[in-house]
Amino acid sequence: MRRLRNVKIVATLGPSSDDYEMIRALFETGADVFRLNMSHGSHEDFRRRHGIIRQIEEDTGRPIAILADLQGPKLRCGVFANGREELQTGQPFRFDLDETPGDAIRARLPHREIFDALEPGATLLVNDGKIRLKVGSCGADFADCEVIAGGEISDRKGVNVPDVVLPLAALTKKDRADLEFACSQGVDWIALSFVQRPGDINEARALVDGRASVLAKVEKPSAVRVFDDILAVSDGVMVARGDLGVELPIQNVPPIQKRLIRKCRAAAKPVIVATQMLESMIDSPMPTRAEVSDVANAIYEGADAVMLSAESAAGKFPIEAVRTMHNVAVEVEDDPTYRAVIEASRLAEKQSVADGIVSAAREIAETTDIQAICCFTQSGTTAALVARERPRVPIIAMAGLRSTARRLCMTWGAHCVEVGEMGRFKQAVVRAVRAATSEGFATKEDQIVVTAGVPFNEPGTTNILRVAPCDERLIYRAEPE
Repeated sequence: MRRLRNVKIVATLGPSSDDYEMIRALFETGADVFRLNMSHGSHEDFRRRHGIIRQIEEDTGRPIAILADLQGPKLRCGVFANGREELQTGQPFRFDLDETPGDAIRARLPHREIFDALEPGATLLVNDGKIRLKVGSCGADFADCEVIAGGEISDRKGVNVPDVVLPLAALTKKDRADLEFACSQGVDWIALSFVQRPGDINEARALVDGRASVLAKVEKPSAVRVFDDILAVSDGVMVARGDLGVELPIQNVPPIQKRLIRKCRAAAKPVIVATQMLESMIDSPMPTRAEVSDVANAIYEGADAVMLSAESAAGKFPIEAVRTMHNVAVEVEDDPTYRAVIEASRLAEKQSVADGIVSAAREIAETTDIQAICCFTQSGTTAALVARERPRVPIIAMAGLRSTARRLCMTWGAHCVEVGEMGRFKQAVVRAVRAATSEGFATKEDQIVVTAGVPFNEPGTTNILRVAPCDERLIYRAEPE
């Protein structure tokens, strides 16, 4: 099964996509990665969906990536005596630790750590930013505020604190249990929510202990401020624009998205653009023109993947949503402007032999009659470096490990093939040729570029490039035993 596009599609599973037939239909329509949202559902739900995905993988013979998205620390206000109240702009309002149900002038905020971090002048946002409060005075157990933008407040609405780095662990007790469960099931990626600092990623990585790749969700201004440090310790990034658009002025989000995508590409780490991409398709079989433009812009900017959330998890038209994303991607990637934008943003600086090898592979493939770049990769690094080049020809990632093939399903352009361990370079060339021809990328009359590292089966050793004919007889004739 060969995709006719390079950008990958992440589809979230939920009540609307909960059985073998639907999940397989989503995969065949275009989903490359399935997201299991740990904020909703039980471990039994996740175990069942994980099993279905692995069965589809076996039935289709294609690797599929599974992303477990941890809930993270959710900050919420308490309950109200009347269930809800209307806050008026300009009125005073207090948050405190008192367990008494709230009213029109106060409410409980059961997070002492927020009061420890607040300072006068700080902003509090309630209900996805619909209500905005400014802190006047505060202490260890209270914050007296002025309502800057009023609205309805009700039981357990979310609270955001955009101005300060909160002394909160990124992993709650629930997250730790979910992380261990997800890793024990064999997921490929763990997404960490509400990352504020590099230490949050390091903490998660220690718990994962090599069983999955760790992805940082950027959804707080504090993460944007230290993004380079977070990127350095992460395996991938999700630009989670929902909370980011609440905690920052909404007009700041598009340029931040563009900057983060470029930084991720420079680091050869996959980046997902997420949140509200085709939200109207929760209830409609057709997206809005603005949503189509949003998906297209993320692809033009060079994102590795675009994501569906409620559209595929709880919407009425999950298959149509995946098909729409696929069609937009195909159309954008066929546009000459897309290729011009992608190539204009390619970095020229090289730092290692592997960087030079993959750059040369792309240059040879694009200036001669080459049908594909086949890269042998143990850890996935070589394939990621080739993808960073955004070549015009397909990338066939020849993975020695099944886990590597699955994780690379998140990477731009990577068509993943599990090949097992290699012993000699000629053997690798023959397997590359067989993969290119059997998967429909080339015929016996064509040529491919092969990159590999010797000694084999050791990460980070990419040091060989060869242009190979796709006729095995020519390979054996050129290189006798």
